Amino acid sequence: NITAKPTDPPAAPSLNSTAPTPAPPGPPTTLAPAVIPVMTTRTTTTTTTTSPAGGEDVQAVGPNGTTKVLPSNPPPTPAGGDNRTTASTPDTPTTENNSPADEMPIIAVMVALSSLLVIIFIIIILYMLRFKKYKQAGSHSNSFRLTNGRSDDTELQSVPLLARSPSTNRKYPPLPVDKLEEEMNRRMADDNKLFREEFNALPVCPIQASCDAASKEENKEKNRYVNILPYDHSRVHLSSLEGVPDSDFINASFINGYQEKNKFIAAQGPKEETVNDFWRMIWEQNTATIVMVTNLKERKECKCAQYWPDQGCWTYGNIRVSVEDTMVLVDYTIRKFCIQQVGDVSGKKPQRLVTQFHFTSWPDFGVPFTPIGMLKFLKKVKTCNPQYAGPIVVHCSAGVGRTGTFIVIDAMLDMMIAERKVDVFGFVTRIRAQRCQMVQTDMQYVFIFQALLEHYLYGDTELEVTSLESHLAKLYTPSPGAGCSGLEAEFKKLTSIKIQNDKMRTGNLPANMKKNRVLQIIPYEFNRVIIPVKRGEENTDYVNASFIDGYRQKDSYMASQGPLQHTIEDFWRMIWEWRSCSIVMLTELEERGQEKCAQYWPSDGVVVYGDISIEIKREEESESYTVRKQARAVRQFHFHGWPEVGIPTDGKGMINIIAAVQKQQQQSGNHPITVHCSAGAGRTGTFCALSTVLERVKAEGILDVFQTVKSLRLQRPHMVQTLEQYEFCYKVVQEYIDAFSDYANFK
Repeated sequence: NITAKPTDPPAAPSLNSTAPTPAPPGPPTTLAPAVIPVMTTRTTTTTTTTSPAGGEDVQAVGPNGTTKVLPSNPPPTPAGGDNRTTASTPDTPTTENNSPADEMPIIAVMVALSSLLVIIFIIIILYMLRFKKYKQAGSHSNSFRLTNGRSDDTELQSVPLLARSPSTNRKYPPLPVDKLEEEMNRRMADDNKLFREEFNALPVCPIQASCDAASKEENKEKNRYVNILPYDHSRVHLSSLEGVPDSDFINASFINGYQEKNKFIAAQGPKEETVNDFWRMIWEQNTATIVMVTNLKERKECKCAQYWPDQGCWTYGNIRVSVEDTMVLVDYTIRKFCIQQVGDVSGKKPQRLVTQFHFTSWPDFGVPFTPIGMLKFLKKVKTCNPQYAGPIVVHCSAGVGRTGTFIVIDAMLDMMIAERKVDVFGFVTRIRAQRCQMVQTDMQYVFIFQALLEHYLYGDTELEVTSLESHLAKLYTPSPGAGCSGLEAEFKKLTSIKIQNDKMRTGNLPANMKKNRVLQIIPYEFNRVIIPVKRGEENTDYVNASFIDGYRQKDSYMASQGPLQHTIEDFWRMIWEWRSCSIVMLTELEERGQEKCAQYWPSDGVVVYGDISIEIKREEESESYTVRKQARAVRQFHFHGWPEVGIPTDGKGMINIIAAVQKQQQQSGNHPITVHCSAGAGRTGTFCALSTVLERVKAEGILDVFQTVKSLRLQRPHMVQTLEQYEFCYKVVQEYIDAFSDYANFK
């Protein structure tokens, strides 16, 4: 049984610009192959002679580097009447002879004092009126500031939430989809200035709504945040429990979808004391789908109580919940529950199936790096929710920010299909009349548009395995008016993805430039592989390698360039520090008279690089690859089936090596798989794409070559570098589907 893990695509170095390499300081003995098989497996042992000098603190880079911006407190309320002016009249001495001339100063003083008192009175009246108005405005701001200083789940990364009212100067009408890209570019200019203006024009509460039930003393403890309360007119009513006052309350609100009343229930994440109520709501509303858009803990803060058992069954109030199945994927987890009401007289209450879709890729700060994962997640929810079921329950922590974002994307995708336009501003305004502050930050608001644009530009590219053959026939047919085949048009979309050169700072430092084999392929800052700094040496944490997400988990692979002679030590330090047990090599040491990769393993005996010694323990040859096993259980799978020019003639060798690597991973753990060719992009990207696609085919019977490659290119430049390599991905998948004997192998 092979547990397939997501792998990174093989990189084929077709770019010509290379960094100058210093003279090699005596490379290991070159391997003199007699007859080179298609694949070699080398088993080597890696040991450290001493503990690595310095660098005990390993910094792991996550895929999203966003900046935390704490919400600002509302402006201080001015204290009325503290600074008052008191006028006092001086004592006037009296004399027996009061002439008119003597009385003139007294009259003048009295007139002045009277005028002053009138002025003071007017000022006090004006100040009190202004203070009353200010206090009313401030109450809006205070009502949406959480007691712990954070808002919602809290993705508050941007502007503080202040009192807002509908704009009277600008209107935001529905937007035709063919204008979506142009409008997004315009609004995102100047650091999203126009988007922020639009978001700030949203009414906080479009209607005057009461929250009397939520504000009752008996219900206060049921609210996670004292200022995120459901409106009375849209709250979900539970059946009352006998002898328990106000047991009909739960912090949840009905929310309309696109032309579908009460399609959703937006709820706060259950607290420990409200878990029973949560499951009671699921049962009474006949809900079959739960969407969870938060992790249980974020930044060491509890965001939601775990309301399901890890395994087996548990009873919550009068609802028994048992876990039937769990499927963990890179962006989300699917859990299937069987629920049943217990304690009834007949004992014959039916069982129901409830599916929880738990999106796990929302970062602690900000929004996801790309909307691809969210769109896949949303499609899965739409596909799996039964038609007969009640409302879909969506929750994050407070049930407004991420919850609102999910609901708006769902509704606007439906509107896009029905009307060829979207009305984000209008829809957010409408659902804020059902629950306060839905879509909580300007970053979430922009993310909605990014998801809609992603869907508009690229559409739904997922395929059932049974339709791949007919889809390939369409891809080979010339696109109308495009002057090229559908496959070429698809690949052109991929090559149009902008390479973010401004996010390659470390790799472009003068001290690191010589460590890059190809100057156009440098890892992005947000996911580059970091190795510990060597004590007393600067700029020694860099290696040209990127973490790549797989099908089931993040950072499944380290996509690396083939080591240069002077970066072999860094390469092995990376292997050691990140505990990689599998190395996939997709190039020969030399091709067409040019060095493609330095030999980083010994031909025999032991070779030492810094603090790490490498010794070949065993070398075995398969039909298409060689396995070399190194001490500390590091296996190198050297694929020999890639010709110097072009692509392999068939996919059998690639399918076999993917299966062998996954078997090794099953035995050695889920540490990152190191994949390299020469530049770490073309063949490396192809390998990773195929590993990810084939794993999904096996698990779901679905493939999406386009979005898989697109995701890889967002993580490392030029992954799957040529049209030939892109076409090869489709061919191998088709070959894999056709060869059921190999399919059994892969399982």
